[in-house]
Amino acid sequence: MNTTQHAYKVIEAGDAASPKGFSSGGMHAGLKKKKRDFGWIVSEVPANAAGVYTVNPFKAAPLKVTEQTVKIHQTLRAIVVNSGVANSCTGPKGYRDALVMRSKAAQELEVPVNEVAIASTGVIGTLLPMDAIYYGCSKIKEAAYQNSQYFNEAILTTDTTAKHIAVEVEIDHQIVTIGGTAKGSGMIHPNMATMLGFMTTDAVIDSKHLQRLLKEVVDDTFNMITVDGDTSTNDMVLVLANGKVSTNPLTPEHPAWNQFKAAFLKVAKHLAIAIAKDGEGATKLVKVKVNGAPTKTIAGQTAKGIISSNLVKTALFGEDPNVGRLSSAIGNFYPNVRPNEVNIWLCGTLVVNNGLPADFNESDLKAQMGNSIIDITATIGKGKYEQEAFGCDLSYDYVRINASYRT
Repeated sequence: MNTTQHAYKVIEAGDAASPKGFSSGGMHAGLKKKKRDFGWIVSEVPANAAGVYTVNPFKAAPLKVTEQTVKIHQTLRAIVVNSGVANSCTGPKGYRDALVMRSKAAQELEVPVNEVAIASTGVIGTLLPMDAIYYGCSKIKEAAYQNSQYFNEAILTTDTTAKHIAVEVEIDHQIVTIGGTAKGSGMIHPNMATMLGFMTTDAVIDSKHLQRLLKEVVDDTFNMITVDGDTSTNDMVLVLANGKVSTNPLTPEHPAWNQFKAAFLKVAKHLAIAIAKDGEGATKLVKVKVNGAPTKTIAGQTAKGIISSNLVKTALFGEDPNVGRLSSAIGNFYPNVRPNEVNIWLCGTLVVNNGLPADFNESDLKAQMGNSIIDITATIGKGKYEQEAFGCDLSYDYVRINASYRT
């Protein structure tokens, strides 16, 4: 066990199956032409559950089913996910299909139906091909498909890479693990979630404290990313805690609560940044930090506003140090800002000083903007609050990908 500032150990190759008592798998069931499109996470024992969900009014049928299940029962044994078809905007038939998907999975796993969560991602407005769903469910327990990397791949749509991590932290002289797997590349401007995120832990923590922790962490991670300004109908983050490592129950009063929270935050932040970095057509990960704000909400809105601006995003893609776009974006999202209190750094170079363009070497800055990671820092006043947001540039490929998404 290493002794970093937060006393946790990062396992880059880890994922949602890393904590004790969890397994995952995936396969090609036939929703896509060739790639894996059906996956599952299973806990050996009932796990306390928490979730956050999209606020888009066109919430997808599987989210409605899962949200109600978690709210009422608060425990889960499994999460079953399909990609390729979102089962959103599909009316009563789509809702019935979601219930059938959950029921069939529960039957195959031999667990109560209220201990199964479901999720879907893909094309909106298309009904699930239920023959493929039945086939996928029938293979959930087959040994050939029990591989966590299969799950990590099965939930992807336009993603170019799987997104996963695990972290170990010492609690009551025992090693507790927190793992996570996510997908997301486009249609990402979350409010209460990301595209799809699944976190697991073998810690002992009840659903009430897990829900509060998740909501707090999501607000600082998944809710602070944007790719294209669209909030999906299928955004969701679920967390399962199965208590397989026998420590004292984790609560805010536990001496190691802050360590656990820091490790939990690490997993969520890693997944959120991975999603932002893998934005459709993206060539650059963009990190924005806003400080000097009068409230944390304003800091967050402004930071996310900067990287949400299409003018900013296209300038970054073009490696054009058009700093007026940064100032304009701040004004759009924080109308009460005092321009003479604004300072902006782009790639470490001061480009706006007290609201006015600063002197800088444009050729040098343009060269720095060719890097794959772009840092923007903005001071917007004399307040004490700050917040980070994460996003990407907007390239020609984004249009190409989304112009032919269904084909």
